[in-house]
Amino acid sequence: MGDAETMRLRRIGRVESPLTDTAAAPKQGDEGAPEATIALDPAYAEAAADLRAEEELIVLTWLDRADRDVLAVHPRGDASRPRQGVFSTRSPARPNPIGLHRVRILAVEGTRLRVAGLEALDGTPVLDLKPALGKIGER
Repeated sequence: MGDAETMRLRRIGRVESPLTDTAAAPKQGDEGAPEATIALDPAYAEAAADLRAEEELIVLTWLDRADRDVLAVHPRGDASRPRQGVFSTRSPARPNPIGLHRVRILAVEGTRLRVAGLEALDGTPVLDLKPALGKIGER
């Protein structure tokens, strides 16, 4: 697909989850994802120092087992639905398989964050964490 600019990303941690099989994992975190842990590299302890239980985060992951050559899919794997370009879906199969997950922190233990709502597979690289924004007056 032509020349693509190469970018370097740093893995800041990994997901620890009982989910190991893509087919058995929920499509979205609010569809039955089990509790999971984001195990941050100790080098990022200072970056995580202000995170607290009950906060909501946006977690960016690298979906390392996704197919990067897919450009169109049947949404949610349902062949009865018309194919759509991956940019209009939440399919993990896409040119840059970046996962976007809204989670709630259950507990913080040093550089280990216990979270709810994370449907990523065990071992998935974590790229970044950002606070989920509330209403404008709450920022």
